[in-house]
Amino acid sequence: MGTSRSMVLVSLLFSLFLLLSVSKTRAQRPQTEFTFRGFKGNESEIRIAGGAATIKPDGLLRLTNRDSNVTGTAFYHKPVRLHKTNTNSTNATIRSFSTSFVFVIIPSSSSNGGFGFTFTLSPTPNRPNAGSAQYLGVLNKDNNGDPRNHVFAVEFDTVQGARDDTDRIGNDIGINFNSRTSDMQEPVVYYLNDDLTKKEDFQLESGNPIQARIDYDGPTQTLNVTVYPARLAFKPTKPLISQKVPKLLNIMQEEMYVGFTAATGKDQRSAHYIMGWSFSSGAIAKTLNLSELPPPPPNTAKNRGFNSHIIVLIVASSAVLLIMLVLLFFFVMYKHRLQQEDVLEDWEIDHPRRFRYRDLYVATDGFNETGIIGTGGFGTVFKGKLPNSVQIAVKKIIPNSMQGVREFVAEIESLGKLRHLNLVNLHGWCKHKKDLLLIYDYIPNGSLDSLLYTVPRRSGAVLSWNARFQIAKGIASGLLYLHEEWEQIVIHRDVKPSNVLIESNMNPRLGDFGLARLYERGSLTQTTALVGTIGYMAPELARNRKPSSASDVFAFGVLLLEIVSGRKPTDSGNFFLADWVMELEMNGEINSAIDPRLGSSYDDGEARLALAVGLLCCHQKPESRPSMRVVLRYLNGDEDVAEIEDDWGFSKSSRSDFGSKFVGYVSSSSITSSFVTRVSSTSHISNSG
Repeated sequence: MGTSRSMVLVSLLFSLFLLLSVSKTRAQRPQTEFTFRGFKGNESEIRIAGGAATIKPDGLLRLTNRDSNVTGTAFYHKPVRLHKTNTNSTNATIRSFSTSFVFVIIPSSSSNGGFGFTFTLSPTPNRPNAGSAQYLGVLNKDNNGDPRNHVFAVEFDTVQGARDDTDRIGNDIGINFNSRTSDMQEPVVYYLNDDLTKKEDFQLESGNPIQARIDYDGPTQTLNVTVYPARLAFKPTKPLISQKVPKLLNIMQEEMYVGFTAATGKDQRSAHYIMGWSFSSGAIAKTLNLSELPPPPPNTAKNRGFNSHIIVLIVASSAVLLIMLVLLFFFVMYKHRLQQEDVLEDWEIDHPRRFRYRDLYVATDGFNETGIIGTGGFGTVFKGKLPNSVQIAVKKIIPNSMQGVREFVAEIESLGKLRHLNLVNLHGWCKHKKDLLLIYDYIPNGSLDSLLYTVPRRSGAVLSWNARFQIAKGIASGLLYLHEEWEQIVIHRDVKPSNVLIESNMNPRLGDFGLARLYERGSLTQTTALVGTIGYMAPELARNRKPSSASDVFAFGVLLLEIVSGRKPTDSGNFFLADWVMELEMNGEINSAIDPRLGSSYDDGEARLALAVGLLCCHQKPESRPSMRVVLRYLNGDEDVAEIEDDWGFSKSSRSDFGSKFVGYVSSSSITSSFVTRVSSTSHISNSG
């Protein structure tokens, strides 16, 4: 009986021992380690995919040849287990791993190669559906940036300025997580061991063997990348990249494959070779000795040169020719400047903030149509970015347009000196051959016209009442500055929603000063040509053609009614917004003028106040309209709104008279029924309104 109990006890202890041993073995997980000094005879251990990848008879692993738009991948045939569970925690970490390899990149010519290759950790032993060119055989356009990729890549990039979404500098090393966009990126250099502050650069695409080492330390989550010419007698001790990469834990799956991918493009084509490769998980990979590897492939791109005597002769002749061309260039530029100084106009001397055309060309990506953010009566507006990352808007005036030239000069003379929170800031200007360009702040929310009409139609988002009321007060503040607070009177002459730009904090900025005029205070009033947009033009302009601050007030009044009602000032019929609102006021139905899209989400008192101020600004008699200072006091609640006289409204005859005297051409920046007449070159005005 005692013997049986002893046997049972021994059996239980043995089973427990086996269970603990299995658990320990699973927790430790097997270590992967291999070294390939050439790949001949190791074909079964490398999984190759892509039409260009192959193992050559001399033992070289070729990822791509120099054909157009090809990819090639080569992965170790067994998966690597890099997940590690701590003994006193259930939290997973990534086991240390290390790899060393020698590669050669040979371009199709000495100046036309690319795109590069990657060392990759992938959940699959190939990359199905991966793209060529900038996608390097790793990802494609559809899955680029998808966290489900579970791909980690060290990118050896050899193309500068590829046409994709990444910020690529060329001849650099990048660290990528699930995306072609590198989280970190460094130009290719190696550091000298005798002085770690000194570094030497070299070309990846040289046709010469290059040694690379990638070491990841699991406990510190630090990734080190070192790249240097294989001919060096020493291994640099300071890595090119040393960076913590905690997000690697989110990339790694239970099993990952290690290997290489490469690709060529349409015109950028290089052959990518791996001469030798070592890898170890949990230990340091062996450094490869160049003498133990297969000979590198012949560098055919390098063999197209001349002998040394011819090169010396070419260099000497080129140097002499270059010196002569430089002297000639400076002579021509000096002569051109002398001639230019004789023909500079007054406005060019007074406004010297001139941009270089080539800087604006680069900033707007060559004035690419995809960067167009607006069009006006005399030009197109492009979004751009300066080298200091400042975003700008560049207005390109239509060539061969006398009206456009006048608008260009007028905007520089007026807006160039004005500085106010509610006015668009003009950075400068540029003249290049027939091109005339104006440079402003880039304002992200676009125009008030878009927020009132286009955005609701497209997304259903309606501009809130609080934003509308603050925008109205901001425009009023900007007009007050123009009329009374600057050293001269500035009459804008084209106040309308499409000329009001809205910043991200909903602050309005009045812009497009192409039709504006500056006048000295107290100067005599003279007649000028009609200018503006139907619906916003004061009725007296059709009779006396004398713009004033009161005519700007009228336009603001129409704009204010438009902000409250959400309706344009005119339509294809006989509708006039100001008449319609006045009729509702007289019938005691003023609340019907409030934009119904607001529902009940508005302040009734502020809405009624805004409508009353708008009607007063739209008075038929200029002398009965308030100044912008009084308008702002009304809107801020500092003063009660004056009563509107009984003869406020327009008579049918006056409206007809206005239309018959208005002759011009269609403005592309206005509504369908809007027109603007040509601008006269001289005009004066008194300090009225």
